[in-house]
Amino acid sequence: MITVKDLTRKYARTTAVNHISFSVDKGQIVGFLGPNGAGKTTTMRMLTCFLPPSSGTATVAGFDILDQSLEVRKRIGYLPESPPIYPEMRVAEYLRFVGKLKGLRGAELDKRANYVMGRCSVADVQNKQLGKLSKGYRQRVGLAQAIIHNPDVLILDEPTAGLDPKQINETRDLIKDLAGEHTIILSTHILPEVEQTCEQVIIINKGRVVATDSVANLQSRAGYAETMLIEVAPRQGALDPEQVQQQLARVAGVSAVHVKDRRDGGFIFETESRKGELMRGDLARAVIEGGWDLNEFRPASMSLEEIFLQLTGSDPAMPPAEAGQADAGEAAEAASDSPQTEPEAGSAQTEEPRA
Repeated sequence: MITVKDLTRKYARTTAVNHISFSVDKGQIVGFLGPNGAGKTTTMRMLTCFLPPSSGTATVAGFDILDQSLEVRKRIGYLPESPPIYPEMRVAEYLRFVGKLKGLRGAELDKRANYVMGRCSVADVQNKQLGKLSKGYRQRVGLAQAIIHNPDVLILDEPTAGLDPKQINETRDLIKDLAGEHTIILSTHILPEVEQTCEQVIIINKGRVVATDSVANLQSRAGYAETMLIEVAPRQGALDPEQVQQQLARVAGVSAVHVKDRRDGGFIFETESRKGELMRGDLARAVIEGGWDLNEFRPASMSLEEIFLQLTGSDPAMPPAEAGQADAGEAAEAASDSPQTEPEAGSAQTEEPRA
């Protein structure tokens, strides 16, 4: 559905996106991650035909972003970080306006407008002016305009920004429901959200793709040691955690044993062994032979946040000022574009009926 090959974007002597390549299959939800200034927004703007690449190619739904940009725009729904709204318009009026720009007419326009207002939970404010809505409502209206024409591909930049926890859960459920019918690229700094929503992750850093895989595969590949969590309980009396630590440390190949937590008279231990040396059977036998009960035994996978930090060496919420000199081009572009969000969105949409 989306194929990117050697896509590059340069600003003077700065390269914001540097020969990135990846593909997204039909119906997938893909998390697009990276520190601020890594090249995420620039990549999204190239895929949505807001910004031409310096070199490289990309196709969306089979159409080239340079040679067939109007065809690409017909098949995508785009929610930028700042929703492209017109403050003086009312919600229902605005969504019908966007629907007309997307080629909808008559009964089909009314049907889709009513559908997206219900789906994105903005029907109760459909007669209010957009400029008087809270940030959360404006974000949901932005999502409604992105899906009003039932596009093949959705590109969402921080879709849950400004939402309260209930609205975040509703938006996650909506995004999951849209998968299958739509291919979705989701950019966010809320990494647990990616773990719960996305099937595949693309991590970009300093303009280059540093990882692309499923969350589960990234977690299994990321660590340099196998880490196990072992809950041990006494069969009678009290449990001496130091004694258990010593017993587990005697297992050949174990490099470290830590007490992680206490639970119901027992303890949870974390053991580390050299990568490639599976000590699970020996560890389980060590507990049983020590005369204790083995209540739980499972691998401890790295969180997506830990993987992110390992691959990028950056804080996911790092301010743009600290993002590094190599990303100055994207930061400058974002700063110069932000006052023009609404006219840019409108002009892009008005091109479609002329295709």
